[in-house]
Amino acid sequence: MEARLNRRGFLKTLGLATAALTIPACRSTTGVSATGSKKRPPNFVIIFIDDMGYADVGCFGATGYETPNIDRMAAQGTRFTDFYAASSVCTPSRAALMTGCYPQRVGLPQVLGPGAKIGISDSEMTIAQMLKPLGYATACFGKWHLGHLPQFLPTHHGFDEYFGLPYSNDMWPRHPENPKAYPELPLVEGDQVVTHDPDQTQLTTWYTERAVRFIEKNKDRPFFLYVPHSMVHVPLHVSDKFKGKSKQGLFGDVVMEVDWSVGQILDTLRRLKLDQDTMVVFCSDNGPWLSYGEHAGSAKPLREGKGTSFDGGQREPTIMWWPGKIPAGKVCREPATTMDLLPTIAGRSGAKLPDHKIDGKDIWSLASGQSGAKSPHEAFFYYSGWALDAVRSGPWKLHFPHGYRTLGGRPGGTGGIPAKYEQAKIDLALFNLENDVSEQHNVAAQHPDVVARLQQLAEAMRQDLGDGKKEGPGRRPPGKA
Repeated sequence: MEARLNRRGFLKTLGLATAALTIPACRSTTGVSATGSKKRPPNFVIIFIDDMGYADVGCFGATGYETPNIDRMAAQGTRFTDFYAASSVCTPSRAALMTGCYPQRVGLPQVLGPGAKIGISDSEMTIAQMLKPLGYATACFGKWHLGHLPQFLPTHHGFDEYFGLPYSNDMWPRHPENPKAYPELPLVEGDQVVTHDPDQTQLTTWYTERAVRFIEKNKDRPFFLYVPHSMVHVPLHVSDKFKGKSKQGLFGDVVMEVDWSVGQILDTLRRLKLDQDTMVVFCSDNGPWLSYGEHAGSAKPLREGKGTSFDGGQREPTIMWWPGKIPAGKVCREPATTMDLLPTIAGRSGAKLPDHKIDGKDIWSLASGQSGAKSPHEAFFYYSGWALDAVRSGPWKLHFPHGYRTLGGRPGGTGGIPAKYEQAKIDLALFNLENDVSEQHNVAAQHPDVVARLQQLAEAMRQDLGDGKKEGPGRRPPGKA
């Protein structure tokens, strides 16, 4: 009885209603053509992995396990080698993807926990909200992490359906370092909790089954499907289907199951003859959590990982797939970002862009392989929280003096227990990413003109979004409970 009362009290603090502790079936929707014509807008699917490193899938260099479905997706589509998440940690990265804005612009530059009283603002427009006026069916199955209170959940921001975790899967009482810091982990359907501390070995399967059913029941209308997997974020969990299947232990097993999920979604599109009407994007929210060692992936040959402004923290393995529209077997080396997905989707669907300023650009010329296409971005800015750490323009990346966490060459942890980071500092440093992708050789002294140009770009950004304690007029407030 005491446990039941504690649970109800916890739910009340979350502002979430209690539902039966079972996992309900997906709600059915009517498969009606939204356009009333034979020519309908295209479908869009975004598969967003959590904490996947640059070298964690086969076509980007993974070893010890196989990712045949993701590799086949790359062979049939275009692989982006210089594609960036807008942050090196979870919440801000997802805010940028959903809104097409730097997370600092939408007031969400830091990771939200179970006690947060803020989330995505009602004044922002998500990809789902942008597509709804065109009659799109929309769904999110997986980790949201843009606010856990009902007003911040997907069903209040353009999604017809939601099933998943409202934040990271390690924010629960079994955390390896801070078990008393977190309440029970809620699994949410719509905006109601259906159970606590769910069997995480089933998360990838549940998300995938929901995704497949959503595609099947909406095959006769345009749809937007967002699948932000909880894996490969720690704690790692895998179903019996893939347990012990890889040569790289539990981490390899988990990646193989994510690969299976990608295959299930692509196979469903092919089976229903929707493949030539659907754009699919595979990406990750940030780089690997290196302190977890054998339970983390690899960003090689990039420097560092999650939580840093080196490319290992933000450059992500990215593939775009759309048979007949996106060329097969092509590699794009132009810089682009998750913020570009919203305006690119708007351009393909005919949706109206938000009335407020966004930072993403339409990159269809890159995705469609147009001859001579270049990145539409003069610069990409690496923020950590509110602080501007670095800027990239073309092949050049300039770091401003800042501290960062590192293992300093030491191995990470074992068995799901992280090693301790040490703090380091980088001074003003210029790297040419074309011939120094690992950011090892500071050439600032040899290229003062490049340093000056990038400093000017950074200063213009500071005038917009600020830097650290210096606030910028371009910042908009987050939603508040």
